[in-house]
Amino acid sequence: MAKATLVQRTRSYLREGVFVEVVVWHVPASLRGSAHEFKYSMALVAGGECVLRYDNEAGKGDHRHFGTLETAYFFKDIDQLLADFTADVRGWLRDNA
Repeated sequence: MAKATLVQRTRSYLREGVFVEVVVWHVPASLRGSAHEFKYSMALVAGGECVLRYDNEAGKGDHRHFGTLETAYFFKDIDQLLADFTADVRGWLRDNA
């Protein structure tokens, strides 16, 4: 039986009390609700609170949390996922300077 392979695990501090954490796994089969072979969680944490998160829980599929709002996310590929997450992080940083 094939196992999941870690693709990326990083934590980057952006400023005092604010960091992003990105974890991406290549999985042997798509999670229920997703049409690709990745399991991921990307979070922006500020003051100990997760203010932005992209993830794909089994059964829920690909989605994004922004504050208390949860919306579906269209997954194209990992590069686009990272670009979209980074754009949202930059927007949050700009709005919360």
